[in-house]
Amino acid sequence: MAAHLPTTEKGRATRLRILEAAARLISERGAGAVSLEDIEREAEVGRSQLYHYFYDRDDLVRTVIDVTTDAVLGAQDGLLDDLDSFAAIDRWFDALVALQDERGAIGGCPIGSLVGQLAERDEPTRTALAAGFARWEQPLIDGLARMRDRGELKPEVSVQVLADVTMAAIQGGLLLTQVRRDPQQLRHSLDGARTVLAAAAVV
Repeated sequence: MAAHLPTTEKGRATRLRILEAAARLISERGAGAVSLEDIEREAEVGRSQLYHYFYDRDDLVRTVIDVTTDAVLGAQDGLLDDLDSFAAIDRWFDALVALQDERGAIGGCPIGSLVGQLAERDEPTRTALAAGFARWEQPLIDGLARMRDRGELKPEVSVQVLADVTMAAIQGGLLLTQVRRDPQQLRHSLDGARTVLAAAAVV
């Protein structure tokens, strides 16, 4: 929870400016290389304003995780709503690969990059990262559950396990895509996840 949630338009704009500045600097430099002074300069705010909206640096960083998750999900807007068919899952996979094509295979997964920097920092931060992945994964869990309820997936399959395999494929594929500058690395990983999903189907 933030120290103070703004109630005015000006306050909301200031808090958002701080968050956007922090997220941008952390993405560019890494969390360990960004100080509060850097964020204040980037956001053009003073220390009192920063502490008005965030308890401390840790609170700000955890809120950046939430904002980063929002951005990752926003880039998939409309694709996560109804992942309850193989056709919809295929469209989602295709869009993820296309996004990497558009970005020139640069950047990897924004949430994944934060995990490498922050997961061992402390338990609340690790929990915030896990919650970000859970938000991303939940639409797939829900969609697969609907498929199983309709008899399209074997009744004994665990939709949680299928979703975990898929998320692992996405993260591994994005990592290899980033380091090799090749979006086909993500495509190969997603093809593997698709094979696992197909094996759970009722034929």
